[in-house]
Amino acid sequence: MISREFAELRESAVRRCANQQEIDTVQKAFDFANEAHKGVRRRSGEPYIIHPIEVAKIVVNEIGLGCKSIVAALLHDVVEDTDYTVEDIRNLFGDKIATLVDGLTKIKTVLDNEDKSKVKSIQAENFKRILLTLNDDVRVVLIKLADRLHNCRTIEYMPEHKRDKILGETMFIFIPLAHRLGLYGIKSEMEDIWLRYKEPQAFNEIKAKINRNANDKEKQIDDFVKEIRQILDKMDIDYEIRKRVKSPYSIWHKMRTKNVTFEQVFDLYAVRIIFKPRTEHVKDERSQCYAIFSAITNEYDYREDRFRDWIKQPKNNGYEALHCTVMSKSGIWVEVQIRSRRMNDIAEKGIAAHWAYKREGIVSESESEMDKWIAKVQEILMNPDVNALELLDIIHNDLTASEIFVFTPKGEQKSILKGATALDFAYMIHTHIGNKAIAAKVNLRLEPLSYVLRSGDQIEIITAQNENPKREWLDFLKTRKAINIVKEYFDRLDRKNAAEAQANQKASSGSKWSLPFFKPKAKSEYIINDRRNTDNRFVIATCCHPIPGDPVIGFLSPDGVVTVHKKSCQVANTLAATSGDSIVVPKWEADEMNAFPARISVTGIDRVGLLNEITKYVSVIMKVNLRRRAFERQDSIFSGEMDLMVHEKADLERLLKMLQKIDGIQKVIRKNL
Repeated sequence: MISREFAELRESAVRRCANQQEIDTVQKAFDFANEAHKGVRRRSGEPYIIHPIEVAKIVVNEIGLGCKSIVAALLHDVVEDTDYTVEDIRNLFGDKIATLVDGLTKIKTVLDNEDKSKVKSIQAENFKRILLTLNDDVRVVLIKLADRLHNCRTIEYMPEHKRDKILGETMFIFIPLAHRLGLYGIKSEMEDIWLRYKEPQAFNEIKAKINRNANDKEKQIDDFVKEIRQILDKMDIDYEIRKRVKSPYSIWHKMRTKNVTFEQVFDLYAVRIIFKPRTEHVKDERSQCYAIFSAITNEYDYREDRFRDWIKQPKNNGYEALHCTVMSKSGIWVEVQIRSRRMNDIAEKGIAAHWAYKREGIVSESESEMDKWIAKVQEILMNPDVNALELLDIIHNDLTASEIFVFTPKGEQKSILKGATALDFAYMIHTHIGNKAIAAKVNLRLEPLSYVLRSGDQIEIITAQNENPKREWLDFLKTRKAINIVKEYFDRLDRKNAAEAQANQKASSGSKWSLPFFKPKAKSEYIINDRRNTDNRFVIATCCHPIPGDPVIGFLSPDGVVTVHKKSCQVANTLAATSGDSIVVPKWEADEMNAFPARISVTGIDRVGLLNEITKYVSVIMKVNLRRRAFERQDSIFSGEMDLMVHEKADLERLLKMLQKIDGIQKVIRKNL
């Protein structure tokens, strides 16, 4: 088994190695690692050496790195898990490989830290150290992404609390990082694994719908591809065409964020046209993209709202392509992606492909954007005034956020986070301006500080000298810088007030003994609603409102209270990434005395008596407590929400099925409160 797996790696490595000496170094690294890990097995039962081999395969085949990275991947666990040191690696393989292995060892060490007395700060420092490797060598992060991907592929063998920690870290840091570095394949696979374990019901339902009538859809796509080939052949283009079905996570995410059904996902199927440009000149390459787009849209109707031009304005991770969604002659929507081979290499292998084209002297504008981002991250990391928790938020927001462009009164263009407010803009200009802000003039119109900025807005901040920050500002601020400034202001104010209160108390009653800090021990399993165990104290998270039957995750606070979240909750993902060692595994216990809040959304075609019928089903037939209902009608279409109190998820699912059968109702779904 080991020989077979390494033979596959060696075959791939030969294509990336520059000479026989590099090939021999890969062989030497395998022999060394194989001997170092001899007799050790993973939780899956496989020999441990299989893991470094698989990581090295990802490094070479899916990221496109070379000899030194392959060797470092084979050696990445040796220092941490055996008696060998970094100096041993340096003596055998040289300084560069030793530096890569040292960086990977430090990441693994901090990620596996089990000191639960300083959970938040430790895990935040962990990620700070991960990102600090960007200062040394980006390849450390790329190899770590490969390591994380293989750990995700084998996550079924992990205990549940360990699995939740890994998935939380993956979603919060590694997936955005893979996206930002242009590694779409790795990003997509990790997302699907996350969905499979965090939302298994949704994952299985989407997979079933994709597989339904799969043969018929495959034939329709094949017919469409034949038609596209005829168009391209007439243009005398050197090309290839690839087919794909949208990933389950992408479908789930679109259904959730856009509030659409599976059937309303128009880019479910896609074909990718990858062509060889006639010249290596970037302008000619882009002209060919537009020519192909024009030829295709002359033959097919396309949705103008689904056209995406990432050639004129590449994504900030370097991605370039044209996307359009056309109606095939068989009546299905198909997304067509148009890329050159260079664009495709960058889309699949991200920053590693950027380096390759840079070495060959083919440098695009998008490549410099990647350099700018890395420089920006390095600047943030080197700021001694930013603590680990703040830095974690800053980097995560930078990895995931999109920007808009606005203007000062003098016409100076500024970029700011999409969704930011006028007050965020004030703090971006200067802390003093933010602290003293009272209103804003946006495009010469007076607006409140909570006004959400739009691209192209011109903003002037109005201030008053007697003004100070207000706590309610935290309800609408979006940028991390502004939030931190306001929080620090009130932290200082609260500390000052607390110190004054303590001084007054000492003066009046003398000093008193304080109780020592007690850190309860996390349990591997935690029963929710267990009346027999009064030690089990829990609260239901208000951000996601889980109900019995939902897949949940719990976080143990220092005072012994467990906060219960849905596994899919974004707040829970953040906590799993930053406070992974406080995770416990909650188990629901049936209790008909307790009811939990839930919300459903109903849409349909209105008719006389429909609302009364819905209410009857909810309150009388299903005997569910209806707390609130809010419906509106536009023409003959009605939509609205109902807030309910239910005992468990099964009750809610039965109600949704019953309501779906009512004449006139088109869609009934559960919504977050």
